[in-house]
Amino acid sequence: MTEDFAEAKQGPNAWAQAIAAVVVVGGLGAGLLVLQGVSEQNSGDRGPATCSSSKATQATKDTGSSRHVSGAQLCTALNRSDLPALLGTPAEQAETAGGNESSVKLAGGTEIATPEATVTLKTYSVKISASYDHLPVAQMAELLNTAQKRTVLGHPAVLYSDRTIAITFNGDGKTDTGPGGIARSLLVAQDTKDGGGSYEIAIWRQDSVVPDDAALLSVAESVLPTIPGWVNG
Repeated sequence: MTEDFAEAKQGPNAWAQAIAAVVVVGGLGAGLLVLQGVSEQNSGDRGPATCSSSKATQATKDTGSSRHVSGAQLCTALNRSDLPALLGTPAEQAETAGGNESSVKLAGGTEIATPEATVTLKTYSVKISASYDHLPVAQMAELLNTAQKRTVLGHPAVLYSDRTIAITFNGDGKTDTGPGGIARSLLVAQDTKDGGGSYEIAIWRQDSVVPDDAALLSVAESVLPTIPGWVNG
Protein backbone atom coordinates (compact mmCIF):
# COMPACT_ATOMS: atom_id res chain seq x y z
CA MET A 1 0.00 0.00 0.00
CA THR A 2 1.26 3.44 -0.87
CA GLU A 3 0.32 6.35 1.38
CA ASP A 4 0.75 9.90 0.13
CA PHE A 5 1.29 12.96 2.26
CA ALA A 6 2.22 16.56 1.52
CA GLU A 7 4.15 18.80 3.83
CA ALA A 8 4.46 22.54 3.42
CA LYS A 9 7.79 24.28 3.17
CA GLN A 10 8.87 26.86 5.71
CA GLY A 11 7.02 30.16 5.53
CA PRO A 12 8.55 33.63 5.76
CA ASN A 13 9.03 33.55 9.54
CA ALA A 14 12.61 32.51 10.10
CA TRP A 15 11.92 31.76 13.77
CA ALA A 16 8.73 29.73 13.43
CA GLN A 17 8.08 26.23 12.20
CA ALA A 18 6.68 25.42 8.75
CA ILE A 19 3.35 27.07 8.05
CA ALA A 20 1.64 23.77 7.31
CA ALA A 21 2.07 20.40 8.89
CA VAL A 22 0.79 17.27 7.19
CA VAL A 23 -1.66 17.06 4.30
CA VAL A 24 -3.48 13.80 3.65
CA VAL A 25 -3.47 13.44 -0.14
CA GLY A 26 -5.16 10.04 -0.34
CA GLY A 27 -5.27 6.39 0.59
CA LEU A 28 -4.91 6.87 4.34
CA GLY A 29 -7.25 4.95 6.66
CA ALA A 30 -8.51 6.27 9.98
CA GLY A 31 -6.12 5.81 12.86
CA LEU A 32 -2.90 5.99 10.82
CA LEU A 33 -2.23 9.71 11.07
CA VAL A 34 -1.10 11.63 14.15
CA LEU A 35 -0.72 15.39 13.76
CA GLN A 36 2.18 16.83 15.74
CA GLY A 37 1.65 14.36 18.56
CA VAL A 38 -1.84 15.60 19.57
CA SER A 39 -4.80 14.33 17.61
CA GLU A 40 -7.96 12.27 17.57
CA GLN A 41 -9.06 10.30 14.51
CA ASN A 42 -12.58 10.08 13.14
CA SER A 43 -14.12 7.11 11.33
CA GLY A 44 -17.44 5.44 10.69
CA ASP A 45 -20.29 6.92 12.69
CA ARG A 46 -18.10 8.83 15.12
CA GLY A 47 -18.63 12.54 15.50
CA PRO A 48 -16.11 15.21 14.52
CA ALA A 49 -12.63 14.84 15.99
CA THR A 50 -12.02 16.79 19.18
CA CYS A 51 -8.83 18.39 20.43
CA SER A 52 -6.96 16.39 23.03
CA SER A 53 -3.51 16.67 24.51
CA SER A 54 -1.17 14.58 26.61
CA LYS A 55 0.78 17.71 27.45
CA ALA A 56 0.01 20.62 29.73
CA THR A 57 -2.62 22.89 28.24
CA GLN A 58 -1.58 26.00 30.09
CA ALA A 59 -0.18 28.88 28.07
CA THR A 60 3.58 28.78 27.81
CA LYS A 61 5.93 31.44 29.09
CA ASP A 62 8.82 33.09 27.34
CA THR A 63 11.98 34.44 28.95
CA GLY A 64 10.15 37.69 29.63
CA SER A 65 7.50 35.81 31.64
CA SER A 66 4.62 37.11 29.49
CA ARG A 67 1.96 34.47 28.94
CA HIS A 68 1.27 33.11 25.49
CA VAL A 69 -1.54 31.10 23.96
CA SER A 70 -1.03 27.32 24.00
CA GLY A 71 -1.35 24.82 21.19
CA ALA A 72 -4.40 23.36 22.93
CA GLN A 73 -6.05 26.78 23.05
CA LEU A 74 -5.32 27.32 19.36
CA CYS A 75 -6.85 23.93 18.58
CA THR A 76 -9.98 24.80 20.54
CA ALA A 77 -10.32 28.08 18.63
CA LEU A 78 -9.78 26.42 15.24
CA ASN A 79 -11.79 23.23 15.69
CA ARG A 80 -15.17 24.96 15.77
CA SER A 81 -18.42 23.35 14.69
CA ASP A 82 -18.86 25.69 11.71
CA LEU A 83 -15.32 25.26 10.34
CA PRO A 84 -16.52 23.04 7.45
CA ALA A 85 -19.09 25.68 6.47
CA LEU A 86 -16.46 28.43 6.63
CA LEU A 87 -14.33 26.37 4.25
CA GLY A 88 -17.25 25.91 1.87
CA THR A 89 -17.60 22.17 2.62
CA PRO A 90 -20.53 22.10 5.08
CA ALA A 91 -21.18 18.35 4.68
CA GLU A 92 -17.74 17.47 6.04
CA GLN A 93 -16.44 17.31 9.59
CA ALA A 94 -13.10 17.38 11.37
CA GLU A 95 -11.30 14.05 10.95
CA THR A 96 -8.21 14.93 12.99
CA ALA A 97 -7.56 17.81 15.37
CA GLY A 98 -4.46 18.52 17.40
CA GLY A 99 -2.35 21.19 19.01
CA ASN A 100 1.37 21.30 19.69
CA GLU A 101 3.71 23.22 21.98
CA SER A 102 6.96 24.23 20.34
CA SER A 103 9.62 26.88 20.49
CA VAL A 104 12.70 28.05 18.61
CA LYS A 105 15.96 28.88 20.35
CA LEU A 106 17.97 31.64 18.72
CA ALA A 107 21.75 31.82 18.57
CA GLY A 108 21.82 34.30 21.43
CA GLY A 109 19.92 31.92 23.69
CA THR A 110 16.50 33.57 23.45
CA GLU A 111 13.69 31.04 23.20
CA ILE A 112 10.62 32.00 21.19
CA ALA A 113 7.28 30.26 21.68
CA THR A 114 5.65 28.97 18.45
CA PRO A 115 2.49 27.04 19.46
CA GLU A 116 0.36 25.63 16.67
CA ALA A 117 -2.73 23.54 15.88
CA THR A 118 -4.00 21.67 12.82
CA VAL A 119 -7.46 20.41 11.86
CA THR A 120 -7.91 18.09 8.88
CA LEU A 121 -11.12 17.51 6.94
CA LYS A 122 -11.75 15.42 3.83
CA THR A 123 -11.13 18.32 1.44
CA TYR A 124 -9.10 20.85 3.43
CA SER A 125 -6.48 20.99 6.13
CA VAL A 126 -6.14 24.14 8.23
CA LYS A 127 -3.25 25.16 10.44
CA ILE A 128 -3.03 28.04 12.85
CA SER A 129 0.14 29.10 14.61
CA ALA A 130 1.40 31.95 16.75
CA SER A 131 4.88 33.39 16.86
CA TYR A 132 6.23 35.71 19.55
CA ASP A 133 9.34 36.74 17.63
CA HIS A 134 8.65 40.49 17.89
CA LEU A 135 9.00 40.86 14.11
CA PRO A 136 6.42 43.16 12.43
CA VAL A 137 4.29 41.66 9.67
CA ALA A 138 5.35 44.53 7.39
CA GLN A 139 8.95 43.38 7.74
CA MET A 140 7.97 39.80 6.99
CA ALA A 141 6.15 40.92 3.83
CA GLU A 142 9.44 42.20 2.42
CA LEU A 143 10.66 38.60 2.25
CA LEU A 144 7.79 37.52 0.02
CA ASN A 145 7.71 38.32 -3.69
CA THR A 146 4.00 37.53 -4.05
CA ALA A 147 2.79 39.02 -0.79
CA GLN A 148 -0.50 40.90 -0.88
CA LYS A 149 -0.98 43.35 1.95
CA ARG A 150 -4.35 43.20 3.67
CA THR A 151 -6.10 44.46 6.76
CA VAL A 152 -7.90 41.78 8.75
CA LEU A 153 -10.12 42.81 11.67
CA GLY A 154 -8.17 46.06 11.90
CA HIS A 155 -4.79 44.29 12.01
CA PRO A 156 -2.08 44.55 9.32
CA ALA A 157 -1.87 41.28 7.39
CA VAL A 158 -0.18 39.61 4.43
CA LEU A 159 -1.68 37.01 2.10
CA TYR A 160 0.76 34.75 0.24
CA SER A 161 1.25 31.31 -1.31
CA ASP A 162 3.60 28.53 -0.32
CA ARG A 163 4.40 25.25 -2.07
CA THR A 164 3.87 21.98 -0.24
CA ILE A 165 6.16 18.98 -0.42
CA ALA A 166 4.56 15.62 -1.26
CA ILE A 167 5.97 12.67 0.69
CA THR A 168 5.19 9.15 -0.50
CA PHE A 169 5.61 6.22 1.89
CA ASN A 170 6.27 3.05 -0.12
CA GLY A 171 5.59 -0.49 0.96
CA ASP A 172 9.33 -1.26 1.10
CA GLY A 173 9.84 1.23 3.90
CA LYS A 174 11.37 3.86 1.64
CA THR A 175 10.03 7.36 1.01
CA ASP A 176 9.93 9.58 -2.06
CA THR A 177 9.45 13.34 -2.13
CA GLY A 178 8.27 15.71 -4.80
CA PRO A 179 6.39 18.96 -5.33
CA GLY A 180 2.93 19.09 -3.80
CA GLY A 181 0.06 21.53 -4.08
CA ILE A 182 -0.30 25.14 -3.02
CA ALA A 183 -0.99 26.34 0.50
CA ARG A 184 -2.52 29.79 0.94
CA SER A 185 -1.47 31.58 4.09
CA LEU A 186 -2.54 34.67 5.95
CA LEU A 187 -0.07 36.29 8.33
CA VAL A 188 -1.79 38.67 10.78
CA ALA A 189 -0.14 41.05 13.23
CA GLN A 190 -0.94 40.36 16.88
CA ASP A 191 -1.75 44.01 17.51
CA THR A 192 -3.23 46.77 15.39
CA LYS A 193 0.02 48.77 15.33
CA ASP A 194 2.10 45.84 14.05
CA GLY A 195 4.42 46.00 17.01
CA GLY A 196 5.78 42.48 16.53
CA GLY A 197 4.55 38.92 16.72
CA SER A 198 1.95 37.31 14.49
CA TYR A 199 -0.72 34.70 14.00
CA GLU A 200 -0.71 32.65 10.83
CA ILE A 201 -3.53 30.65 9.27
CA ALA A 202 -2.78 28.36 6.35
CA ILE A 203 -5.16 26.20 4.32
CA TRP A 204 -4.41 23.61 1.68
CA ARG A 205 -6.39 20.95 -0.14
CA GLN A 206 -5.87 17.20 -0.14
CA ASP A 207 -6.38 17.10 -3.94
CA SER A 208 -3.68 19.77 -4.51
CA VAL A 209 -6.17 22.23 -6.03
CA VAL A 210 -5.33 25.84 -5.14
CA PRO A 211 -7.32 26.79 -2.00
CA ASP A 212 -10.05 29.41 -2.01
CA ASP A 213 -8.88 32.76 -0.58
CA ALA A 214 -12.44 33.59 0.45
CA ALA A 215 -12.46 30.46 2.62
CA LEU A 216 -9.15 31.41 4.19
CA LEU A 217 -10.33 34.93 5.03
CA SER A 218 -13.62 33.59 6.36
CA VAL A 219 -11.79 31.23 8.71
CA ALA A 220 -9.43 33.98 9.86
CA GLU A 221 -12.18 36.48 10.61
CA SER A 222 -14.12 33.90 12.61
CA VAL A 223 -11.27 32.17 14.46
CA LEU A 224 -8.85 34.95 15.36
CA PRO A 225 -11.21 36.86 17.71
CA THR A 226 -11.71 33.67 19.75
CA ILE A 227 -8.00 33.23 20.53
CA PRO A 228 -7.20 34.16 24.16
CA GLY A 229 -5.43 37.50 24.23
CA TRP A 230 -6.63 38.65 20.80
CA VAL A 231 -6.62 42.46 20.53
CA ASN A 232 -9.72 43.89 18.86
CA GLY A 233 -9.07 46.33 16.05
